[in-house]
Amino acid sequence: MSLIIKLEAKNSIKYQKLISELVDLGYVRVNMVMEHGEFAVRGGVIDVFAANQSHPVRVEYFGDEIERLNSFNVHSQCSISELKTTDIAVFKKSEVHFFSGNEESNEDVISALRVDDYIVHEDYGVGVYKGFTRLKLKYYEGEYILIKYAGKDKVYVPLDQINRIYSYQGADEKPVLSSLYDGSWQRAKEKVRKATEVLAEDIYLLYKLRQSKKGFVFGPDTEKQLDLEGSFNYQLTKDQEKAVADIKVDMESDKPMDRLLTGDVGFGKTEVLLRASFKAVENSKQVAILVPTTVLAEQHYRTFSKRFELFGYRVKVMSRFRSKKEQVEIVKGIKEQSVDVVIGTHRILQKDIEFRDLGLLVIDEEQRFGVDHKEKIKKMVPNVDVVTVSATPIPRTLYMSMTGARDLSNIGTPPNLRKPVFTLVSEYSDELVKKAIYYEVGRAGQVFYLYNKVRYIKKRQQELQKLFPDLVIGVAHGQMKEADLQKAMLDFMDKKTDILLCSTIIENGLDMRSVNTVILENAENFGLSQIHQLRGRVGRSTEQGYAYLLFPSAELLPEKAKKRLQAIREYAALGAGYKIALKDLEIRGAGSLLGRKQHGHIISVGFDLYCKLLEESVYKAKHKKPIQKTNIFIDPEVKAYIPEDYIADPRERFALYKRLMGLGSDAELMAIKYEIEDRYGSCPSLVEDFFESIRKKLL
Repeated sequence: MSLIIKLEAKNSIKYQKLISELVDLGYVRVNMVMEHGEFAVRGGVIDVFAANQSHPVRVEYFGDEIERLNSFNVHSQCSISELKTTDIAVFKKSEVHFFSGNEESNEDVISALRVDDYIVHEDYGVGVYKGFTRLKLKYYEGEYILIKYAGKDKVYVPLDQINRIYSYQGADEKPVLSSLYDGSWQRAKEKVRKATEVLAEDIYLLYKLRQSKKGFVFGPDTEKQLDLEGSFNYQLTKDQEKAVADIKVDMESDKPMDRLLTGDVGFGKTEVLLRASFKAVENSKQVAILVPTTVLAEQHYRTFSKRFELFGYRVKVMSRFRSKKEQVEIVKGIKEQSVDVVIGTHRILQKDIEFRDLGLLVIDEEQRFGVDHKEKIKKMVPNVDVVTVSATPIPRTLYMSMTGARDLSNIGTPPNLRKPVFTLVSEYSDELVKKAIYYEVGRAGQVFYLYNKVRYIKKRQQELQKLFPDLVIGVAHGQMKEADLQKAMLDFMDKKTDILLCSTIIENGLDMRSVNTVILENAENFGLSQIHQLRGRVGRSTEQGYAYLLFPSAELLPEKAKKRLQAIREYAALGAGYKIALKDLEIRGAGSLLGRKQHGHIISVGFDLYCKLLEESVYKAKHKKPIQKTNIFIDPEVKAYIPEDYIADPRERFALYKRLMGLGSDAELMAIKYEIEDRYGSCPSLVEDFFESIRKKLL
C-alpha cells in the first residue's frame, strides 16, 4: 500500500485527506520531521519522511490544491529540489532506518534551550528559563522571555536583548540562582572579570617570554621524509596539510614550538604527529609521545613502528603492559639514544627517564593529565618543541583569546572518502542486535559493544554468548588486572575476537579500521559528548560505520531519561546537536587550557559568558578594542513577535529570534525570510511588518 502525490494535478489528494491517509499508513505526527515515519503540519505545509525515501518531502497547499512539492534536508530543514511526484509507502514500526548525518548541520534550526533550563542574562545573572510570554507593555507589544530568579524574582526580557542571554553551562554543577536586589550578581561578574584580566595579562606575558627564548632549528625536509609521507595510503585534507606545514615552519624556527593541535575524533591528527616526529628523528633528535592510557600507547606504538622501522628508527613503548626487564632495557636505550621514539603513559615522566637529546614532545589528549603531571612536563622541556593534541573542541572565542599563549592548528574537516556514521536510536531487542552484529562480522568486521555496568559485565558476556555461540566475545574494562586487559585488547587488535564487550575505556584515541559497528546498550545513561566520542571510534576507514543507540522500553524510562533520549534523537537526527553534544567537552577543553583556578569562575557565570569576558580581557591586555557585534533594536510602534499559529514550537521561534536580532545585513534578512517561507509557508502580515521594521533598522 502506498500514496502517490502529484504536483498541480487536479485530482491530487486534498489537504485533510492527506493528513488522515498518513495516519492510516502508520505515520506519527510531530512538531518537526526528523526521522522516517514522521509527518508535521504547519498551516498549509505538510512535511513527510517516507519509509522508502532518503530525504523527507514538503507539500505546500493553497486551499486544497498542491502549490509546491519539494524534497528537503532534515538537518537544515530547507528545500533541496523540486519534485513533480512522490510515492509514500506504508510505514512499519519494525523497520530500521538510520540517521546518516551526511549534510552540514544547521544549529539555527531549533534552540537547544528548553523550559526549566538554567540561563544567564548579562545584567541580571543566573536564572531559570520559563519560555515565552506575550505582553503589551509601555515600550512595545510582543513576546518576552521569562526568566525566574531566586525567591519570587522574575524578569521579562524583550526580544532585542536576546543576544545578552546565554545558556548556562558549568560542567555538572547546579548553579546558585541570582537575586535581583542584593547586588550578588554584579559582584560575582566583577570578580570573574578581574580574574580574566589577570589571566589575560599572564597569557600576554607568556607570549612575550616565548618570543625571547631560543630553541633548536630543525633542517628542511629530507628525501626520507618525503618517502615516509609518500607511504601514507590516503590523501591529506587541506586542514591536515596546513597543520603539517605549520608544525614544520615552527620546527625550522629558532623559537621553541608550543602548538595546540585540535580536531574532532577520527579527523587524522595522528598522521600529522607522525610526520612531525619523523622530522625530529631525521635531525638526530629523540621524540617522546605522552598518552593517557596504556591501550592508546599500544596502538600508537603499532602505528609508529610500522612506518618508522622501514627507515631504521627504533620505536619503543613504556607502559604497565611492559615487563620490568623490558622497561629497564628501554630506559637504558633512551639514555644512550638507541631508542629514537618512546611512546608511553605518565611512566615516561618518572625520575629514571633521562633523554640524551630530546627534540620533540607530543602530549596526546592533554586534558586527561593532572596538574602534577603538567608541572613535571614544564620542568622536563624548557626549550624543547611541544605539540599538544586534543580531540576536545574549544570554542572560537577561546581560540582567539588563547592565541597569545599557543599557536593553534585546527583540523575541522573529516578525511577524504570518510563516510558519515549511520546512527540508529531504538528500543533494545535481541533480534536487532543479532542483525547488526552478524552483518558486521559477515563483512569481516568487528564490533564494540558498550556496556557500562562493570559489576555485571561477566553476566552480560554469558548472555551475549548464548545469542552468538559461533562468535568470540572478549571483555575489557579499567578494573581488570593489567595482564588480562592487555591480552583482551591485543586479542581484539589481532582479530582473535569478534566482539569486544567493554566499558568506556575505548572512548579516547582508539583507531581500529576493522571495527565499524558500535552498540551502546542503555544509551540513555550516556552523556551526549560520550556518545559523540564513542561514535567516532567507528567508520574510520572507507567502510560504512554504524552506531546503535539502544534503550529499554520507553514506557519504563524515568522522565529525566526520556528527556535525555529526546536530546539523543535530536542529536542523531538533526545534526544540529553537535553544539549540544560537545558543550561539556568544550568546558573540559577550556579547563585544560585555563587551569583549575578558573573553574570556579566558569561555574559562577556560566561557560559562554566566561568566554566573552575572557575575550574582552585579552583585547584589553593587548590594548585593542574588541569587535562590536551588531544588535537590532525593535521599533516600539511594531508588534514584535511571530504568532504561534505560524511557528508553533517555541524552541524554533527562539532560534529564529536569536538570528534576527544579530543580523548584519539586509541580504541576511532576506535569506532568513526565504528560509522560513520555505519551511512554514507565506508570512502573515504581522510577520511581514516585523521583518520590514528590522529591515529599516539595518538600512
